[in-house]
Amino acid sequence: MLPAAGPQERPMATRRWLIVVLLALAAVVAYIDRVNLSVAVIDTDFKKYFQLNNADRGMVSSAFFWSYAVLQMPAGWIVDRYGSKYPMAISFAVWSLLTALTAFTVGFSSLFALRLLLGVSEAVMHPASLRWIRFNFSETQRGLAIGVFMSGSKLGPAIGAVAAVWLIELQGWRMMFVILGLGALVWLLPWSLCVRDDRGTRGTDQPVQTGTASVPMKQMLASPVLWGTVIGTFCYMYFVYFCLTWMPAYLSEARGLSLGSSGLYTTFSFAGMAAMSIAGGWAADRLIGLGWAPVKVRKAFTIAGFLLASTELIGASSASLPVALFFAVLSLSGLGLATANYWALTQTLISSSSIGRVVGIQNFAASLAGIVAPILTGWMVDKTGSYSASMQTVVFFLALGIAAYVFLVRERRVVPGASDPYFV
Repeated sequence: MLPAAGPQERPMATRRWLIVVLLALAAVVAYIDRVNLSVAVIDTDFKKYFQLNNADRGMVSSAFFWSYAVLQMPAGWIVDRYGSKYPMAISFAVWSLLTALTAFTVGFSSLFALRLLLGVSEAVMHPASLRWIRFNFSETQRGLAIGVFMSGSKLGPAIGAVAAVWLIELQGWRMMFVILGLGALVWLLPWSLCVRDDRGTRGTDQPVQTGTASVPMKQMLASPVLWGTVIGTFCYMYFVYFCLTWMPAYLSEARGLSLGSSGLYTTFSFAGMAAMSIAGGWAADRLIGLGWAPVKVRKAFTIAGFLLASTELIGASSASLPVALFFAVLSLSGLGLATANYWALTQTLISSSSIGRVVGIQNFAASLAGIVAPILTGWMVDKTGSYSASMQTVVFFLALGIAAYVFLVRERRVVPGASDPYFV
């Protein structure tokens, strides 16, 4: 267990947690800007204006992730080199303005192009946020810090689904994009005031180990740990992005819920996931603080989350609406156990000198899921006329993710010269 913070350390600790909350709020905004389109495509006026079929809906929902995925590794390099403060501020300002500009799109091509640009502007967020946490929190606090940050990516869809429905019904889809985009810009003020310039440093408040050897990219790409993490991340995010881009449509079209009700149940699911993300990170930190092995603890929580997520197939196979809704909420909420811990596991196993690049690689895998899930789901719905095949595909990927963490993400020898662990 860490000793209690002294009087001089408490303001620094308070500021660190305040910055984690700001990072979580940035994630809330980013994911609101991702889910708002998923709600808009259900709106009658929006569908009439753009004339989108299921394949088109899948394509435009995935457009964000094409550019976002490609730029993850360059974004990781940027934050390793320039820190988190300024890249994050620039990124946030640009993506908020692009969200507002969505209101002025005039056809499928311009809508697709703007979503591509949104992916470019948001690429820095995860590498910058996780780099900042990596260098400002110890192993016994990192799970909770990541859990709080990652809760933003779950609260974003939860809040965004309700806010988008409410704004569309009140003001129409165009004003929905304008309000959500421009309103978010207020975040920049506290971020600018609270966060110190961390260019060329390894953290703003805490000293970290020096002399850490930089791990060559070739060596990283030869690591079973990295490949297991990549596969596991893709599988985790496939389910998340299925829910993010198609869950409102599934609840509306396959289960007969209204636009408002489908948004509400999507909110319940992601809110539950946010709560479990924080709880799972905190519980793992507690066990590690009591002396349990960090890798084993975080793997166990990750695998448990994947197993709970697999219960979605029970609801999808049931003819009962209450059963289907129960497991829709339970499965996504349960996956929250994995959220903080699979990211913290990466930080436990990866050299601090390479964390930006590795987060970029990991988030590249997450972004690929954002491309594949909406397109594959749209294609299967068109071909089969139902969501059954898409639900079965979700469970297949969850099983593959469990296998990746069991057989590939394991402690092995440490790279010579590294002063913190990098297992290969």
